[in-house]
Amino acid sequence: MKKRWAAFAAIGVLAAGAVSWGAAANDVEEPAYAILQTAGNIEIRAYEPMIVAEAKVTGDRSTAMNRGFRIIADYIFGNNIASQEIAMTSPVTQQPASEDIAMTAPVTQQQTDGVWQVRFIMPSEYTMMTLPRPANSEVEIREIPARKFAAIRFSGRGGMASLDARTKELQTYLVEQGMETAGDATYAFYDAPWVPGPMRRNEVMIELLAE
Repeated sequence: MKKRWAAFAAIGVLAAGAVSWGAAANDVEEPAYAILQTAGNIEIRAYEPMIVAEAKVTGDRSTAMNRGFRIIADYIFGNNIASQEIAMTSPVTQQPASEDIAMTAPVTQQQTDGVWQVRFIMPSEYTMMTLPRPANSEVEIREIPARKFAAIRFSGRGGMASLDARTKELQTYLVEQGMETAGDATYAFYDAPWVPGPMRRNEVMIELLAE
């Protein structure tokens, strides 16, 4: 009986930890968007312009995601060259500087001709002028204009079977609604790897043609 209660207690601790992590995750900045239309777990969104850090990698989806994530994480955790001006003081000093950049959600992934693009969306406080330049040439900084996306949300580990199923579901909806698309599906993952599958937020996103 004691072993059973110990097991229940351990499960309770894990659940409490997961809930605590979820509360903390709510503080992570996400890209700004307006919801234009909703149908169940599908949303039509208008995104504001954003800046992304991007790495292009090859391999299967999981391998490419892991490698791309590491490359960009290295950049936001300090492997960068500051390009921002320093406020005027006396005396005047100037030097290269590195700085940590806050992480945002989601991390997105897209494949083109066997090459995957893995992106982190940069915090909104930065501009192309103030964002530190990458020290690694594999990281590219890009400014993305305002766009419209259709997104379908689901939980789970986000494996290829579920990604393919949700992509087909979203494509079917868009055809039924007469909405024209502007590219391949993008996969968005919002949670850390240790978050349990039922508590995870994943999305398949498809860009819509401008009206």
